Parts: sequence; C-alpha cells; structure tokens
Amino acid sequence: MKFYLLSDNVDTEMGMRLAGIEGEVIHTEAEVRKSLSEVMKRTDVGVVLMTHKLVTLCPELVMDYKLNKRQPLIVEIPDRHGNGKTSDSITKYVRDAIGIKI
Repeated sequence: MKFYLLSDNVDTEMGMRLAGIEGEVIHTEAEVRKSLSEVMKRTDVGVVLMTHKLVTLCPELVMDYKLNKRQPLIVEIPDRHGNGKTSDSITKYVRDAIGIKI
C-alpha cells in the first residue's frame, strides 16, 4: 500500500515527490471530486493526503468517504503556508464518527 497526494500547489507536490509519494495538483471543486473518486477506487493506495484547501472545497464528500470507506484513509495536511485548523478537523471527525465531543 502506498500514499497518494492531492494538492492545490506545486510546492507541496514536489516535496512529496522527493519523498517518493505520487500525486497531482488540482484547483477546482470538480477536479477534487473527480480525482478523489478515482483514487478512492484504487486498491494499491492506502493513504490519501489532501491539502486543507482542497478539503474545504468539498468537505461533505471527504467526510462521507472518511466515515463510510475503510480504505484508503484520507488525511488532511496543512498547505505550504501552514494551517492550525487541522486538529479541528480531526476533532470534528471523531465527533461525527462516534458522537463524542473531545
């Protein structure tokens, strides 16, 4: 199983490529929906890394995949400028998944 990156900028994609992680750069909601649905069907991908900006373009789709698909796992990562809200999304995910506010 391998990682796959969905990024909104070339810098993140290049950094991940240097670490041996494949990926693609996308910008619109339609591109996110298309690329995410395609990568979620792949059996060789175990973890999908998505930048925060892309997750905000279609949060309901991402949350649906997180809650209803066992694999691959979707992990939100900060964009190149950093983003302190990633822990908030993890908290929301736990709250939605098990109904407990932490």
